[in-house]
Amino acid sequence: MQKNSILFIVFSIFTISCWYFLFTPKQQKSIKPQRTTFSDVKSIDSKKDYKKHCTMPYNEELINIETDSYKAVLTTKGASVLSWTIKEKNGKWVNLVPKESTPVMANLPEINYKVVSKTNKEIVFEYKSMEGWKIVKTYSLSSLYMHNLKIYIERNSATVLFPKIKLEWGPGLGTDSKEMKENITLTRALAYTEVKPNKLKKLKNNSETSALYKWVAIDNRYFLVAFIPENPSDFDKIISSKPDKKHPYSVTITTPHLEENNKKNYSINFYLGPKGYTCLKSYRLGLEKTIDFGFFGFLGKIAFASLALLYNITHNYGWAIVMLTAIIQFLVLPLTLKSFKSTAVMKEIQPIIKDIQIKYKDNPRRLQAEMLNAYKSQKINPLGGCLPMLLQLPIFWAFFTVLRNTYELRNEGWMLWIKDLSAPDQFMHLGSFNFNLLPLIMGIGMFFQQKMTALTSDPTQNKIMYITPILFIFMFWAFPSGLVLYWITNSVISMIEQYFVIKKSTPAHIQ
Repeated sequence: MQKNSILFIVFSIFTISCWYFLFTPKQQKSIKPQRTTFSDVKSIDSKKDYKKHCTMPYNEELINIETDSYKAVLTTKGASVLSWTIKEKNGKWVNLVPKESTPVMANLPEINYKVVSKTNKEIVFEYKSMEGWKIVKTYSLSSLYMHNLKIYIERNSATVLFPKIKLEWGPGLGTDSKEMKENITLTRALAYTEVKPNKLKKLKNNSETSALYKWVAIDNRYFLVAFIPENPSDFDKIISSKPDKKHPYSVTITTPHLEENNKKNYSINFYLGPKGYTCLKSYRLGLEKTIDFGFFGFLGKIAFASLALLYNITHNYGWAIVMLTAIIQFLVLPLTLKSFKSTAVMKEIQPIIKDIQIKYKDNPRRLQAEMLNAYKSQKINPLGGCLPMLLQLPIFWAFFTVLRNTYELRNEGWMLWIKDLSAPDQFMHLGSFNFNLLPLIMGIGMFFQQKMTALTSDPTQNKIMYITPILFIFMFWAFPSGLVLYWITNSVISMIEQYFVIKKSTPAHIQ
């Protein structure tokens, strides 16, 4: 039974490891910028007509905005955004506008707007065409991550051609340098339905009706850009595009052409920042749905809420993980003790089982029956030792997704050399090789734990006992240190419980 249990754990962790490594792609080459061209201005018949409208040139001007949370650079070309850099908890800055996608949020990027007014809270851009149309873009900025953009358009008469308004982000979304390898694969285009029950939809290379959705976004593992129209029906289309696997997604929202009206106001709230669950949920827009809690999502949310609660007590996510692991072990203690007692009894009756196997080796049916009778006489369930392991797998997966995808745990340390529980512990660097100490400690603990519960002196199982910890060391090597800490804590508590169970076990009841 112990052999099957070990194989079960190895297979489970191996599956998770494969998922982790397969979805961490190699570094991709730079992507050429995708700029809006004259052909994108569909309401104007030709490049010549477009140039005729753009008859009031201004010198390009850059506007720098800086707060405690972010630094932004806007340009008069297209009244767009060149960079938007947010400050993380560790003091580092992350630019959410990749070089390949600048500028973003442009309207007619060939047009050079005039700056009407500018402060740290509001920048007003304006462009007047000599043909009789005008655009005013007003950025209203907060001190944190949710902002507003108002676009006002006006024309002298219905006969005046007016370029179609659109708002675009992409291709891609910036992130920390250490996440760049996985960024293209993890970058998603998302939309959140307007009608209840609201659902998060992954967009592909297609066009959607804007009025059906509350917001559209691009996200990666830790960061999010979302466009949230105050009136979704003001816009007609949501366009998502990804030319191939080497390019990340872009999203664009567009407005219908002006028909009868000669003036129109549009208002779009936009979020530029980290995917902090608590922060996103506070807006009550469903933005927190972009956080992936994995296959066992309900457990992931419980794990996150529990860690957040314990963090408020300890002010350290490492100790919160230790405490939560201990609480989980306490809750499943009756099942665990039953499993350990079953294992202890199994260990004691191994000589009987071995005699049965030798005696009936040529009669498989009789062998099976005699073994079941032996287990029944000692009131042993051969599968009893597997139940706590089955319970641990979804909990393990929930911890894995929480530690990997929850921004709150990013750059949060425990103690000593463990500075980021969402990343490998990196005890020291040997050239380009990262030496991670926690997986080694975990492997040593696993070896002694298996030795305590070894059922037989069978050479095959002894080999498994020595090989399994080594396999786990390799599988856990690149896992988040918080996950390894959870496993170590779980093993230490289990060893203590096993010690007392084995100490109290006696062979007196063995027949």
